[in-house]
Amino acid sequence: QVQLVESGGGSVQAGGSLRLSCRASGYTYNAFDAYIGWFRQAPGKEREGVAAIYIGGGWTYYADFVKGRFAISQDKAKNTIDLQLNSLKPEDTAMYICAAGRGSAPLMALGYNYWGQGTQVTVSS
Repeated sequence: QVQLVESGGGSVQAGGSLRLSCRASGYTYNAFDAYIGWFRQAPGKEREGVAAIYIGGGWTYYADFVKGRFAISQDKAKNTIDLQLNSLKPEDTAMYICAAGRGSAPLMALGYNYWGQGTQVTVSS
């Protein structure tokens, strides 16, 4: 059974940075020919795709609203998928959730089968 656990969330001021990690158990990312995505959900809003990485080829995908500010990467030594959040804005405040799946649309939740519990990111102005 695949399990995903996020860490690294917290509270920062606008302009600050955080690094989130998604650790998998039950398999290693290198053996997982699929996408790992980061999503976020704020209270009263729909879940939205933030960034994703295709493990088989290392290709990355970003939502327009985070391009140039966030970066997704794979740490093979730690078996984590990390999301670096820079130049944070108050509107980035949300629960950040990682997911794994083999769907063809990396920023769409529909293609993901496994989900973590999330880690909270709060950005104050």
